[in-house]
Amino acid sequence: MPIIKQIKCIRSRHRGTWLIVKVITDQPGLYGIGSASDHWHAETVLKAVERLSVSLIGRDVSNIEDNWQLVHTSCYWRNGSILNTALGGIDMALWDIKGKEAGMPVFRLLGGPCRSAVPVYGHAGGKDFEDLEDRVRQFIESGYQVVRCQVGPYGGGGFIEPKQARLPENAWTDRAVFDDEAYLDTIPKMFEHLRTNIGFGVKLTHDVHEHLKPQNAVILAKLLEPFRLFFVEDILPPEHIQWFRKIREQCTTPQAMGELFVNPNEWMPLVTERLIDFARVRVSKGAGITQCRKIAVLCEWFGIQTAWQEGADNDPVNQMAACHLDMASSSFGIQEENHFADAELDAFPGHAEIRGGYMYPNETPGLGIDIDEEKAVALMDSNAAGQPPRHEPDRRADGSIVRP
Repeated sequence: MPIIKQIKCIRSRHRGTWLIVKVITDQPGLYGIGSASDHWHAETVLKAVERLSVSLIGRDVSNIEDNWQLVHTSCYWRNGSILNTALGGIDMALWDIKGKEAGMPVFRLLGGPCRSAVPVYGHAGGKDFEDLEDRVRQFIESGYQVVRCQVGPYGGGGFIEPKQARLPENAWTDRAVFDDEAYLDTIPKMFEHLRTNIGFGVKLTHDVHEHLKPQNAVILAKLLEPFRLFFVEDILPPEHIQWFRKIREQCTTPQAMGELFVNPNEWMPLVTERLIDFARVRVSKGAGITQCRKIAVLCEWFGIQTAWQEGADNDPVNQMAACHLDMASSSFGIQEENHFADAELDAFPGHAEIRGGYMYPNETPGLGIDIDEEKAVALMDSNAAGQPPRHEPDRRADGSIVRP
């Protein structure tokens, strides 16, 4: 059996925020890759991968479950975002190797396809309702059956410019501030406009991105009920998931949750008590394919669907891992899309293909995606990578921070 000889990390993208794990075996040419990308803590995750490799060098690559359990408990404290991401990247790489050894794609190792392709939803945003409507129509014409709708950025429709907002004399921000009531007024009007002008033939979603206070999240879910959304995403932050019971009691608007989840104790109650409709965990943050396939099975038993999280900060390797889970899971619901620049795709041959509202994997053994290290590294600007992104949170008028 091949053993793990080396584990290395390859940083890519402009600011070095993509972190690709490469597990190299003692058999010539046999290796696997995985995603350990973290937009805010790439350097920290890199160090975690290096530290975890000490426990994995010399181990049998085929013992994926045992290797996962070893790493998961190796730090004593577990279920943190950094450890999960490092473990997730290693785990994906081990599944990639397993598929190459078996001579088949990972989704066939996981039981075989449950569908011919993976439906994805598009991201439509506009500066106003009319602009948004045009963008939604473009997605419909391109074949998309599900479209996410936003006015401006996350929280768009709830921001008030400083000149119009009643800021204190010693205001902590000169940017637009978020106001729950403005959001509650704008978003239902947005969907009323879309349903009136486009109708109910297309499925629509919306991402709150945890901006609302819990009681206002309940109000929004009720207000959106007449527009029959496919789901509302992340209406609550992880700290307030108990409020999903209130939402369930009040309305039937479908809920998708999990983008910030890293601990099973966060998603398990929501699934087993049927308080959400879609689990939105990112595969790397969920600690890889090994853990996320268990989430998918749990969801199946309780009538919940998966909608693995992607996002603009993610990379083609994580997208491909999600695609394999989607293909092999009967609890799959919808997949978040992610588009990349041509130069980025060129550095990852075998990447997933998105056409007409569907994502397609390939039949190449393993994850089916590879990395051209020279091209991947060339995407990174060393000067930009040396200046980690600084987080500037949204704030309310009084200066308090809006989560996430």
